[in-house]
Amino acid sequence: MKILQFHPSNRHYRNAFIKFPFELYKDTPQWVPPMRWEMRKIFKTNYAFYNYGEAAFLLALNDQDEVVGRLAVANNHRYNDFHKSKTALFYYFEAVDNWAVVEGLFKSAFTWVRDQGLNHVLGPKGFMVLDGFGMLVKGFEYQPAFSQTYNLSYYPGMIERLGFTKIRDIFTARVDRSTRWPEKIARAAKIIKKRRNIRAPELKNKAELRQFVDDLMLLYNESLAGEAGNPPLTEDDMANMVSQILWIADPRLVKMMYKDDQPIGWMLAYPDIGKALQRTQGRLFPFGWLQILIESKRSQLIDFNGIGIIEDYRRLGVTAILINEIFKSITSNDQYQYGEFLQFREENINSLLEASNVDLDFHKTHRLYEVNL
Repeated sequence: MKILQFHPSNRHYRNAFIKFPFELYKDTPQWVPPMRWEMRKIFKTNYAFYNYGEAAFLLALNDQDEVVGRLAVANNHRYNDFHKSKTALFYYFEAVDNWAVVEGLFKSAFTWVRDQGLNHVLGPKGFMVLDGFGMLVKGFEYQPAFSQTYNLSYYPGMIERLGFTKIRDIFTARVDRSTRWPEKIARAAKIIKKRRNIRAPELKNKAELRQFVDDLMLLYNESLAGEAGNPPLTEDDMANMVSQILWIADPRLVKMMYKDDQPIGWMLAYPDIGKALQRTQGRLFPFGWLQILIESKRSQLIDFNGIGIIEDYRRLGVTAILINEIFKSITSNDQYQYGEFLQFREENINSLLEASNVDLDFHKTHRLYEVNL
């Protein structure tokens, strides 16, 4: 076996890096492949991440030059400036169940990390905001939501054997149309809207959604960026996020709250397209894009992948408005039967439970790991 760090311009190894999970997970029905065109972006010099970071891409090859593992590790300067840290982020880790493969990949990654002048490794955590984070440690029997990471059950043990330890767990909760939502939430939302002069306009089409992009960036940076461990979004980050979401978005599921004309809260949700990605194996062409578009119109599952309220308004009952909007999103359209709250930190889940008294089904857990070098 050998470990190879390849340059992103090398088409052969670049394609091998992208294709490896398709072979690894071919007998895993839960796995949802990424969109291949999104994966190709990470190797392009104009990818937004490279405005403020570097990355190394590694492959593990057996004696027949077959890929048996892969790994990416990144030095995100904005992340380190924001946290005043010397941290590398690892992501895109996949490997066969072989300790020598995993150890070899990470030893090579650690060498690169030290050469970058860094002394701490954290992950799995993607290059960009919507890349997802955390390693699955519970809920392997469930299909991941779109943009959510999935991995085989032996991964956590391998990572911990390398010396990685838990930073925190992140939970995914499921609700459906039969979930009992207290009537007091709807009443409270109505009262607070009127008393606080708060509005939550319904977006009817994607043109209206585009008009709210600047407000969404402001709200993310003021309500969630620091708490989620991310530096504030740049315009390039936002453009990348919008490109990933806008074409499958149902504008009715994106909620923005305003106090007078000031944006104070937001909720990002979209129809899950995982089944289409499984059918198309992540390909957009020639007809994959049509499969994905159709799935976005008939998917019964909503992914809630971001909820935030500016701190000054969190104790004014505004949470009740967002919770009521979640309820309305699931029940006001016959298309949607289920909703998943993706990768919420424990403190946010507790806040949601306290505010809503809703019995949520926490069916998936992801874990963020770290190791000091």
